[in-house]
Amino acid sequence: MTAPDAGRGIGNGDETGGHMHQGGLPRDSFRILHVSTGNVCRSPITERLTRHALADRLGDPLWGGLIVESAGTWGHEGAPMEANAEAVLADFGADASGFTGRELLDEHVIMADLVLTATRDHRAQVISMGHSAGLRTFTLKEFTRLVKAIDTATLPPLEDGVVARARALVRAAAALRGWLLAPTAEADEVYDPYGAPLTFFRAVGDEINEAIDPVVTALTGVPAKT
Repeated sequence: MTAPDAGRGIGNGDETGGHMHQGGLPRDSFRILHVSTGNVCRSPITERLTRHALADRLGDPLWGGLIVESAGTWGHEGAPMEANAEAVLADFGADASGFTGRELLDEHVIMADLVLTATRDHRAQVISMGHSAGLRTFTLKEFTRLVKAIDTATLPPLEDGVVARARALVRAAAALRGWLLAPTAEADEVYDPYGAPLTFFRAVGDEINEAIDPVVTALTGVPAKT
């Protein structure tokens, strides 16, 4: 899949015009922000695998207003993705082109409708920035665990738009968080492969891809192609 990387987000609408909501985005968009430390390994892999999975479910470019991007709490601003991260994306047939690292800024959190972090520490850092981020910030694996417990029949149908469905999914996950706890603290973590060999990167890529699959299925109402 080849898609423009304008604004580090992917969507099918004009983000500069139309009806706007708080944060300056059109009402018909939903921004997913993936956060790790350096924004050169885990969050780029997660960003691009999410885009790839959305294209697989919904086709290109009909993504229904979803915008997928990433940043790092100690982001290597302007840095390329790690070569091993690119290799992982190639394994999945996902597009690694046009990526540059970003440091996480207040504006990224303000504009995000869903923040998915690699670890609990990243989640805490995002929430500590304020901007009422607590109800829309989860670790990736935490969000996956919660999404699996949601009856997707209670979500708006895809005919109502992916954005409406995505907003409902986040609300449902936030409501479940206090009731459905992780079996262990480590269960919600994706460990940093920075500096590790390609075999470890691939293990992390498999872990991320496994976590993304049920989330994208719930978002779109479309299972992965077999």
